[in-house]
Amino acid sequence: MAVKIRLKRMGAKKAPFYRIVVADSRSPRDGKIIESIGYYDSTTQPANVKIDEDKAIEWMNKGAQPTDTVRNLFSKDGIMKKFADAKAAK
Repeated sequence: MAVKIRLKRMGAKKAPFYRIVVADSRSPRDGKIIESIGYYDSTTQPANVKIDEDKAIEWMNKGAQPTDTVRNLFSKDGIMKKFADAKAAK
């Protein structure tokens, strides 16, 4: 089973916010998820992002691949650097 870390769209029409979720890559965008690890609200200025770093790194260690947008959010929060450092230390 290929697992992705991606965004799940929530909220009203023209007022979206997103949950950062771990899901099977074959499931639909807003379908069944394995675990929710954070949220991203792009409508506020600056964007409001909250991510559980430990869960994100744990899922990436298990082989979950973040999508491009989620990878950018992780990079801004420093999660990708922590993941790369932890992987290099092994």
